[in-house]
Amino acid sequence: MNAAPDPASGLEDLALRQAAGADPPDPLLRQVVAALGAGRPVAATADELGLGARQLHRRSLTAFGYGPKTLARILRLRRALALARRGVPFADTAARAGYADQAHLARDVRELTGLPLGELLARPG
Repeated sequence: MNAAPDPASGLEDLALRQAAGADPPDPLLRQVVAALGAGRPVAATADELGLGARQLHRRSLTAFGYGPKTLARILRLRRALALARRGVPFADTAARAGYADQAHLARDVRELTGLPLGELLARPG
């Protein structure tokens, strides 16, 4: 193996080689992400896609490394972070992203990221 000119190039080359030998992505995953990202319940998403709960869980686990409920939580958190970064007050952010209240949002942020919401928002990106 030749040394890459820089670490980023080396990682990119490795990723491209691994992707070339990987199985094609599951075509239903885009629909799963869209449905869960829009706030659809996991059970309804599975039904709409003609999958059983176990099938959806297996496919999600294979593709993402966690089940569809965790994926739904992460996607909901992403919606909330996008709103909060645009300056929407936290209580409104929580309601618009699908949380029961601001405390629910704060708990989910800490459980998923290990950081309080304010600290997470202070980080770039």
